[in-house]
Amino acid sequence: MAAKTNNKKDNKKKTNDDEGFSLNPLTLVQRALQGRMFLTLEFFKRNWLYIIAATVMMLMYISNKYVYQSDMAKLKELKVSLNNARTDYVDASSTYNSKILESQMKHYIDSMGIDLNISKHPPYKLSLNQQ
Repeated sequence: MAAKTNNKKDNKKKTNDDEGFSLNPLTLVQRALQGRMFLTLEFFKRNWLYIIAATVMMLMYISNKYVYQSDMAKLKELKVSLNNARTDYVDASSTYNSKILESQMKHYIDSMGIDLNISKHPPYKLSLNQQ
Protein backbone atom coordinates (compact mmCIF):
# COMPACT_ATOMS: atom_id res chain seq x y z
CA MET A 1 0.00 0.00 0.00
CA ALA A 2 2.86 2.31 0.66
CA ALA A 3 3.99 1.86 -2.93
CA LYS A 4 0.61 3.06 -4.24
CA THR A 5 0.63 6.26 -2.18
CA ASN A 6 4.23 6.92 -3.17
CA ASN A 7 3.26 6.44 -6.84
CA LYS A 8 0.43 8.99 -6.47
CA LYS A 9 2.89 11.56 -5.09
CA ASP A 10 5.13 10.99 -8.13
CA ASN A 11 2.14 11.61 -10.43
CA LYS A 12 1.33 14.83 -8.59
CA LYS A 13 4.92 16.01 -8.97
CA LYS A 14 4.78 15.28 -12.68
CA THR A 15 1.60 17.30 -13.16
CA ASN A 16 3.07 20.20 -11.19
CA ASP A 17 6.15 20.14 -13.42
CA ASP A 18 3.99 20.16 -16.54
CA GLU A 19 1.93 23.20 -15.60
CA GLY A 20 3.96 25.57 -17.75
CA PHE A 21 5.43 28.77 -16.36
CA SER A 22 4.83 27.88 -12.74
CA LEU A 23 8.36 26.45 -12.76
CA ASN A 24 11.44 28.51 -12.14
CA PRO A 25 13.21 29.98 -15.19
CA LEU A 26 16.16 27.56 -15.03
CA THR A 27 13.86 24.59 -15.29
CA LEU A 28 12.09 26.17 -18.26
CA VAL A 29 15.42 26.76 -20.02
CA GLN A 30 16.46 23.18 -19.33
CA ARG A 31 13.18 21.90 -20.76
CA ALA A 32 13.56 24.08 -23.86
CA LEU A 33 17.12 22.83 -24.43
CA GLN A 34 16.00 19.24 -24.04
CA GLY A 35 13.28 19.79 -26.63
CA ARG A 36 10.44 19.35 -24.17
CA MET A 37 7.39 21.57 -24.44
CA PHE A 38 7.22 24.34 -21.86
CA LEU A 39 4.21 26.18 -23.31
CA THR A 40 1.62 23.64 -22.37
CA LEU A 41 -2.12 23.62 -22.88
CA GLU A 42 -2.52 24.30 -19.18
CA PHE A 43 -0.57 27.54 -19.57
CA PHE A 44 -2.88 28.70 -22.36
CA LYS A 45 -5.97 27.73 -20.35
CA ARG A 46 -4.85 29.79 -17.37
CA ASN A 47 -3.70 32.83 -19.36
CA TRP A 48 -6.15 32.98 -22.27
CA LEU A 49 -7.41 36.42 -21.29
CA TYR A 50 -3.91 37.91 -21.25
CA ILE A 51 -3.04 36.29 -24.58
CA ILE A 52 -6.17 37.68 -26.24
CA ALA A 53 -5.56 41.12 -24.70
CA ALA A 54 -1.96 41.17 -25.97
CA THR A 55 -3.10 40.11 -29.45
CA VAL A 56 -5.79 42.81 -29.56
CA MET A 57 -3.29 45.42 -28.41
CA MET A 58 -0.84 44.43 -31.16
CA LEU A 59 -3.59 44.62 -33.78
CA MET A 60 -4.62 48.04 -32.48
CA TYR A 61 -0.99 49.21 -32.67
CA ILE A 62 -0.69 48.06 -36.28
CA SER A 63 -3.98 49.68 -37.31
CA ASN A 64 -3.08 52.91 -35.49
CA LYS A 65 0.25 53.03 -37.32
CA TYR A 66 -1.52 52.52 -40.67
CA VAL A 67 -4.01 55.31 -39.92
CA TYR A 68 -1.15 57.61 -38.87
CA GLN A 69 0.78 56.95 -42.09
CA SER A 70 -2.28 57.49 -44.30
CA ASP A 71 -3.09 60.73 -42.44
CA MET A 72 0.49 61.93 -42.92
CA ALA A 73 0.24 61.26 -46.67
CA LYS A 74 -3.05 63.18 -46.82
CA LEU A 75 -1.45 66.04 -44.85
CA LYS A 76 1.42 66.26 -47.35
CA GLU A 77 -1.08 66.45 -50.22
CA LEU A 78 -3.00 69.20 -48.42
CA LYS A 79 0.21 71.18 -47.82
CA VAL A 80 1.01 71.07 -51.53
CA SER A 81 -2.55 72.14 -52.32
CA LEU A 82 -2.29 74.99 -49.81
CA ASN A 83 0.96 76.23 -51.35
CA ASN A 84 -0.63 76.15 -54.80
CA ALA A 85 -3.66 78.07 -53.51
CA ARG A 86 -1.41 80.69 -51.89
CA THR A 87 0.51 81.13 -55.14
CA ASP A 88 -2.76 81.51 -57.06
CA TYR A 89 -3.97 84.04 -54.47
CA VAL A 90 -0.83 86.17 -54.76
CA ASP A 91 -1.02 86.05 -58.56
CA ALA A 92 -4.70 87.02 -58.63
CA SER A 93 -4.13 89.75 -56.04
CA SER A 94 -1.28 91.30 -57.98
CA THR A 95 -3.26 91.16 -61.23
CA TYR A 96 -6.25 92.78 -59.53
CA ASN A 97 -4.13 95.50 -57.93
CA SER A 98 -2.42 96.32 -61.21
CA LYS A 99 -5.79 96.60 -62.98
CA ILE A 100 -7.16 98.82 -60.20
CA LEU A 101 -4.13 101.10 -60.40
CA GLU A 102 -4.36 101.21 -64.20
CA SER A 103 -8.08 102.01 -64.20
CA GLN A 104 -7.64 104.64 -61.50
CA MET A 105 -4.84 106.27 -63.46
CA LYS A 106 -6.91 106.21 -66.66
CA HIS A 107 -9.88 107.75 -64.81
CA TYR A 108 -7.62 110.47 -63.36
CA ILE A 109 -6.15 111.29 -66.80
CA ASP A 110 -9.61 111.39 -68.41
CA SER A 111 -10.88 113.72 -65.69
CA MET A 112 -8.02 116.15 -66.40
CA GLY A 113 -8.86 116.23 -70.09
CA ILE A 114 -5.52 114.87 -71.30
CA ASP A 115 -5.81 112.74 -74.40
CA LEU A 116 -3.56 109.77 -73.57
CA ASN A 117 -4.13 106.21 -74.70
CA ILE A 118 -2.65 102.92 -73.62
CA SER A 119 0.15 101.94 -75.98
CA LYS A 120 -0.24 98.68 -77.82
CA HIS A 121 3.51 98.38 -78.46
CA PRO A 122 6.24 98.10 -75.87
CA PRO A 123 8.42 101.17 -75.27
CA TYR A 124 11.69 101.62 -77.16
CA LYS A 125 14.99 102.73 -75.71
CA LEU A 126 16.33 105.87 -77.31
CA SER A 127 20.04 106.45 -77.43
CA LEU A 128 22.08 109.58 -78.18
CA ASN A 129 24.67 107.81 -80.32
CA GLN A 130 23.38 107.38 -83.83
CA GLN A 131 25.39 105.42 -86.31
